Amino acid sequence: MAETLTPGELSEMREGIRSRLAWDAAVSDEELRRLIETELFRKERARRLTAAQRKAVVERLFHSFRGLDALQPLLEDPAITEIMINRYDEIYIERQGELMLSGIAFETPERLEDLIQSIVGRVNRMVNEASPIVDARLPDGSRVHVVLPPVALKGPSVTIRRFPERPLGMKDLLAAGALSEEAANSLRTLVAAKYNLFVSGGTGSGKTTFLNALSEWIPAGERIITIEDAAELRLRGASNLVSLETRNANSEGKGRISTAELIRASLRMRPNRIIVGEVRGTEALDMLQAMNTGHDGSLSTGHANSPKDMISRLETMVLSGADLPVQVVRKQIASAIDVIVHVSRFRDGSRRVTDICEVAGMRRGEVELRPLFRFAEEGERNGRVIGRLARVGRLADVRKLRFAGFPEEDPA
Repeated sequence: MAETLTPGELSEMREGIRSRLAWDAAVSDEELRRLIETELFRKERARRLTAAQRKAVVERLFHSFRGLDALQPLLEDPAITEIMINRYDEIYIERQGELMLSGIAFETPERLEDLIQSIVGRVNRMVNEASPIVDARLPDGSRVHVVLPPVALKGPSVTIRRFPERPLGMKDLLAAGALSEEAANSLRTLVAAKYNLFVSGGTGSGKTTFLNALSEWIPAGERIITIEDAAELRLRGASNLVSLETRNANSEGKGRISTAELIRASLRMRPNRIIVGEVRGTEALDMLQAMNTGHDGSLSTGHANSPKDMISRLETMVLSGADLPVQVVRKQIASAIDVIVHVSRFRDGSRRVTDICEVAGMRRGEVELRPLFRFAEEGERNGRVIGRLARVGRLADVRKLRFAGFPEEDPA
């Protein structure tokens, strides 16, 4: 840390400033900075700090009142995509795909706990020992996941997934080599023709980013309902949009609103398309039933290592909440989802589409996947993985293409 004051001295200064603010809470940012500087010069040791060190102390204290305390400098760095707090004095960051220790810490566990309560309180959520896990978001849309003791053994743990101020569009993904022009043209047609698309991938592979990009191709004027645990989708160009967010139970264990409930509610809101940010559990059945009841063009994401694995995970999700025969569940999946797009994060930190598969019905009791595009790795150059997403098959089910007035062959 740049400042040389001890955590105790910083805490003492903060309390002194807070007591002064109690008499005039409506001070401007400029007045608050002057107040902090005045309080700082009361410290004998502070007079021996360099100008840079004094500035660091002032900024740190200012952010503890008007920002996110020790995290504020990290949140102001656009190159940082993830902030991982293992404990109050152990904060890691991801910058350009590389994990590193930040060198920043909170003075005490209590300071981190106070910040956590402030973050979750802003979005009307609650986290405590009785309910120690919660998802929330920051004002800039960054996703926040909190785990408290006794579940987190080292102390409060926070993971912040950051998103760029301007969501990456399909042009950006093409420029970054995330997929080929041919694959993008094919997906554009599938979205416009209202095929149900499911984006699968591992943690941090870029599923939400890709879902945002796909949504650019939804024709103007359609009514879209988005459903998420913590709102992070930013659909550009969607004018007729309703965004729904789940709600945790209150301190009495009441008031919880689940993803499944929101999916069922959305069916009564006359949607043209339903976008479920991520399916993780029993709500998978509600999503599949929505896709099977005339809500074509729906989009969703899920965690999996491959398209085939995504099918297995969806089976497990549905069966965990419904007493249905496996064959019935598989038929639901096969008739609901038209295409699976799989995104992966490579060893060089890049995120790319590795598979696009058509869900081609049932064969010998299993859901059949027909590859349309597949990424072929060709080696490395200067530490970057080289390869291309090449077409390996053609779309078999062209009924939606025909109905939407597109040529009956998947475009090259």
